[in-house]
Amino acid sequence: MGDSGREIEKLIFAYAEYLDSGDLARVADLFAHGRIQAAPGVVHEGATQVRAMYDDAVRLHADGTPRTKHLITNVAVDIGDDGQTAKACSSYTVLQATDGLPLQAIITGRYHDTFHRVDGEWCFDTREMFVDLTGDLTHHLKFNP
Repeated sequence: MGDSGREIEKLIFAYAEYLDSGDLARVADLFAHGRIQAAPGVVHEGATQVRAMYDDAVRLHADGTPRTKHLITNVAVDIGDDGQTAKACSSYTVLQATDGLPLQAIITGRYHDTFHRVDGEWCFDTREMFVDLTGDLTHHLKFNP
């Protein structure tokens, strides 16, 4: 896959790690030069808007985390011919356990990502989120999807 592919995989996995640790600032910083399309027509541009989206949506528990584990699988990275752009598809499964919720899968879906280089470093350009299956999201989200 090469160094570029591995660097992009690291960005994809960093997103999951930061979110699971409750570090919403670092999640948002991943999109300083990009955007998230959370649903068709719902776009959050740049770190400030992405941070606001997560602050409004994700329920953090007493330990400061969402009590989740994002499992990212089936990662396929395609580097553009110019070496400056790339795209990736991956699947996610989110597990959660809280005092009131036994360990279980709460949501599965897919990410369609694009990337570009800024000052030689790979950055998210656009993350499109797709939901395939849902379970009990009441301990994870602040709203009823």
